[in-house]
Amino acid sequence: MSDEIIIECRGLTKTYRMGGQQIHALRDMDLDVIRGEYLSVMGPSGSGKSTLFNMIGALDRPSEGTVTIAGVDLTKQTSAQLAYIRNHHIGYIFQAFNLIGALTALRNVMLPLLLSGMDNHAADRRATEVLTEVGLGDRLHHRPDELSGGQQQRVAIARGLAMNPTIMLADEPTANLDLHTGEEIINTLRGLCDHHGVTVITATHDHKMLDKSDRILWIKDGMRDRLERRADLDIRVGRVD
Repeated sequence: MSDEIIIECRGLTKTYRMGGQQIHALRDMDLDVIRGEYLSVMGPSGSGKSTLFNMIGALDRPSEGTVTIAGVDLTKQTSAQLAYIRNHHIGYIFQAFNLIGALTALRNVMLPLLLSGMDNHAADRRATEVLTEVGLGDRLHHRPDELSGGQQQRVAIARGLAMNPTIMLADEPTANLDLHTGEEIINTLRGLCDHHGVTVITATHDHKMLDKSDRILWIKDGMRDRLERRADLDIRVGRVD
């Protein structure tokens, strides 16, 4: 892992209006993310984790402040430019997997490649490659309902990895999995950092995931509470000191 900063958030603020009330989802957030690191984001429901993900993932625009990825200020990009950044530089892994039930694992992973303009043969080859890498080389032609929860999450990881993203955003990737399968998924995500140099950012409540992290960001009431290196923490099962 280098010391290069790949993501810079400065004064990041997101405010929603509900009726006559203002809801502050993020408040003046400053954050630097290092290229190739594994960053876990912790906080209670409603703390702003998902909003931060949406800002970094170019899915939403801040009310104030800036998000810069590899020197590109997302707040100054057009909708088409943001779509290009999402498709080519950012991978997404969702808690609910978000696979298309009628498609095989192979076709689920091929879909974003085809939508990006890749021809069918190249998309098939790349999808097969990443599915094999996550241990599903013998499940290419199985639909989601023929796969376990852990296997479905691996398909989701392969789909996110298919476009060779610079950044992978994982939203509670182990929440719907049993203990053993969750550990396998965590190790897979850690491997993206170690073997591919992908910057992995996870929103999680899973302390096992913290143990694999390089740093942990705690968010409270839409604000940065603290940011600490894993090496400086005493992490035990069920508690973080």
